[in-house]
Amino acid sequence: MLKVKVVTVKDYSEKTLTRLQKLGVLHVEEAKELSPIDRAAIENEKTDVGRALAVLNTILDHLEGERIIVLPEEVTPPPLDTIMAEAHVFHKKLSETSQKFDRTQKELVACELLATYLGLLKDTADVSLKDLNYTGTYLFSRVVVLPEESLATFQEKAGAYILQQVTVVSESDAAVYFIARSDDRRTLETLIEDHGIITLKIPDKDMRLNSFLTHNDEVIRTRKEERDALRREMQALIEGDLSTIVIYREILTAEHVRLTVLQQAAEARYVTLIEGYIPETDIGMITSGLKEILDYALITTEAPTIQDDPPTKLKNPQAIKPFEVIVNLFSLPKYGDWDPTPSVAYFFAFFFGIMLNDMVYAFGLLLMARFFLDKLVDDPTSEGTTLFRRVLYISGSVALLFGVLSGTYLGDFFNMFFGVNLKTLALITGIQNKLSDPISFIILSLVIGLIHLNIAHVLGMIKGIKENDKGVVVSKIGLFLIQIFGIPYIFNALLNIDLIHLSAPVYAAFLWPLLGGLILIIAGAFMHMGALGAIFWIFDLTGILGDVMSYSRLAGVGLATFYLASSFNLLSDWVSKTISSFVPGVLGLTIAFIVCVILLVIFHVFNLLLSSLAAFIHSLRLCFVEFLLKFYEGGGREYAPFHLKLRKEVVVGKKS
Repeated sequence: MLKVKVVTVKDYSEKTLTRLQKLGVLHVEEAKELSPIDRAAIENEKTDVGRALAVLNTILDHLEGERIIVLPEEVTPPPLDTIMAEAHVFHKKLSETSQKFDRTQKELVACELLATYLGLLKDTADVSLKDLNYTGTYLFSRVVVLPEESLATFQEKAGAYILQQVTVVSESDAAVYFIARSDDRRTLETLIEDHGIITLKIPDKDMRLNSFLTHNDEVIRTRKEERDALRREMQALIEGDLSTIVIYREILTAEHVRLTVLQQAAEARYVTLIEGYIPETDIGMITSGLKEILDYALITTEAPTIQDDPPTKLKNPQAIKPFEVIVNLFSLPKYGDWDPTPSVAYFFAFFFGIMLNDMVYAFGLLLMARFFLDKLVDDPTSEGTTLFRRVLYISGSVALLFGVLSGTYLGDFFNMFFGVNLKTLALITGIQNKLSDPISFIILSLVIGLIHLNIAHVLGMIKGIKENDKGVVVSKIGLFLIQIFGIPYIFNALLNIDLIHLSAPVYAAFLWPLLGGLILIIAGAFMHMGALGAIFWIFDLTGILGDVMSYSRLAGVGLATFYLASSFNLLSDWVSKTISSFVPGVLGLTIAFIVCVILLVIFHVFNLLLSSLAAFIHSLRLCFVEFLLKFYEGGGREYAPFHLKLRKEVVVGKKS
């Protein structure tokens, strides 16, 4: 990154920002104002644009269903004043119909509320409406609605004041019609209000309850017809101008962004100073692009200093770049720090693949990433969505490879239904043996964890050397000594297991480097944390055990995926055989086959979603908690160049 300063006379400020927005490579850090008069004008224009933009968004909020609006490659917009004026014209055309719709909807909700809760009382209290909502000198009556779980509390607190009540419970709600003394009205109304209980607004009509409900049903039907007619009218009004509204919204959005940056130009009286950061490779674009339109401009560049905090722009090969999304979920690296994306990429894909480990599931995941991911995100064309899809492609491909090597296809599907031994399906029998036997899989997971963790500790030690943190370096050396000499010694001394086939005297000699490693861990803790090291050194020692054991989740999720798939195969087979036994002949076999296929599809799609989600979450956990926390801090700022983004397609309207 280079730190860039663009200085120009105030008359060229707006032209400068417009060109910078089109170039789209400068991360704007600071802008200084033209003059108080210009600033007021910019603020007023930004306010007007914001209002017009809000008006267009309000119109699009009423659109039902999704629409894909294809925007032209090049837009020659009308004057800004014309766009803002037409935006208010569009809103005025829709406003009257929208207000009628809102009134009709509100009336409909009120009528449906009365139909729902007065309908509960019609069989037990067919009285006059005036009796349901009566206020007199001595008595008053009301109808209240409350959740069933609150009914006992209300009756307990209000029972002393109520003379007579009719209570009807339906599903999760209760309707209570009660009569009480007028002297107690204020007390009961306060109690009702404090408990959030709804008091029904009974119409002041001289009708009995059953007659009113019949009349109310007719009103509901009429209001629904009116509401639907108004909805169709609103949709027709919006559809008529939809393309223009969307284009205008895009133009106003870009203008609002430009005015926001221009508004930040707030500190110099006669000149405008714009500061920011730009990749070294793009500096020529800024220089040539501004000089084409500016007669008076000064552009200077310098390397960022230690005190500066430049934004971070990650640069990775195409095969690794998608995993920048994973690193960003944790934290972006600070400018100049290590980028952990390569190490995260390899291990994340490997962990995901070994946990999913099914050829059919992996292929299904690839299809979902290709055809269904776009429906789950707001902007399918965004860079983040594209990179995340590639993460799924890479991780799913690794899972597919593991599935083919281990011969896993929908669990034991071929063994269950065709009697094919799984070992004959595996390209490499050794992998199939390791991933199908729980003990072997757990041991493999722990070995993988030990390797992964020690890579993190090596990186942590390198970072300690780089930052001259001697305490961290000493602690890491001690940790390595304990692992190298302590693990074989403990297994031999406590469990009588000869891990590396050495003689007893050699194992006994391992005790001394083990103790040396322990001393180094304690010393490193004191050097790094001072007096607190007397307590926290123990966590460095015990943490390695807990961290390694955490990798047993690789076996847990991997085996769960296989056994759940196998259980679904067994269940589908059992149901189909049961059906065929009750319905003999070809008909029974046909029905059993169809039911079996349907169950297999439902069960395995569910297992695909569940297993993919579990593999993704646990891969994140291992990369974030067990790996990155050992050496990585993050805390960087994302490089966000100031630019005009023209999308080719825009999805508007509510999802139905």
